[in-house]
Amino acid sequence: MFAHPWWFLGLLVVAALAVGYWWINRRRQRYTMRFTNLALLERVAPKGPGRWRHVPMALVLVALVLMVIALAGPQGTAQVPRNRATVMLTIDVSLSMRATDVEPSRLQVAETAASAFADQLPAGINLGLSSFAATPSTLVTPTTDRQAVKNAIGSLQLAESTGTGDAIRASLAAIRAFGSQIRGPEGPPPARIILLSDGKQTTPTTDPADDRGAFPAASEARAAGVPISAISFGTEYGEIEIDGRPVSVAVADDQMREIAQLSGGDFRRASTELDLRETYANLAEQVGYEERTVDLSGRWFLAATILVVLGAATAIVTGQRLP
Repeated sequence: MFAHPWWFLGLLVVAALAVGYWWINRRRQRYTMRFTNLALLERVAPKGPGRWRHVPMALVLVALVLMVIALAGPQGTAQVPRNRATVMLTIDVSLSMRATDVEPSRLQVAETAASAFADQLPAGINLGLSSFAATPSTLVTPTTDRQAVKNAIGSLQLAESTGTGDAIRASLAAIRAFGSQIRGPEGPPPARIILLSDGKQTTPTTDPADDRGAFPAASEARAAGVPISAISFGTEYGEIEIDGRPVSVAVADDQMREIAQLSGGDFRRASTELDLRETYANLAEQVGYEERTVDLSGRWFLAATILVVLGAATAIVTGQRLP
């Protein structure tokens, strides 16, 4: 794709120069043939560089072609960091997160991966943090201070129950409040909730479709234009001990998948530390970068300049001059 394709008409000029160069050389050959005493010509005329004499002009002609391409404004797509976006990282800290099916525990791995995610985001992204068990807690409002977020990640504490619906609404409220503070001519910045959980909603009801449940909250997020990237973290054989008895804490993929779908977001499954790190890395690229059309003419101008310099250097070495 080119911004100014009409510059390609300049290739006609390059072609004319190439034809002119060929004509001049033909004329020189005809003049040489008029010198009837060829034996004497060989003795008095210095031996030329042969075909090498064409190299300087060939390099210049190629440089002119590259220059025309550069002037035509070649364009391409590139991943560039976003300088305007809000992300709320929402982490489940219910008791099931102490399960050791993901060693050393689900929570410890989640903390490590979340800290790495904070480091991977471009500097212009505002990142906030909330945790939830029975009730949600906004630990850090959206900010570009990554250390504040990482410090809060390291201080997460486990508690009883899983209030996924309230957690989504709390993250959505934090995004709205922050967006109202930095609203510009284009409106609030684009936002996303990254929700990590391993279990089913248990409070205020066990039915995520109830009014205060996760599903209506996900629909509210969609209406607000805030998709949810839902990460289901853990395995089907996770267990914790409560009152001396083992209790199964298998992941709830179906609920997390439905939350993502209702919000217009995406669902991801992570059952190991490597899975979670890769998931966060992919999200960092998706959230933190965008594809934009960029101007590629600079590299063509650079190549043309290099060829012109090489052409001049070759002309000096071979003792030629450009016609």
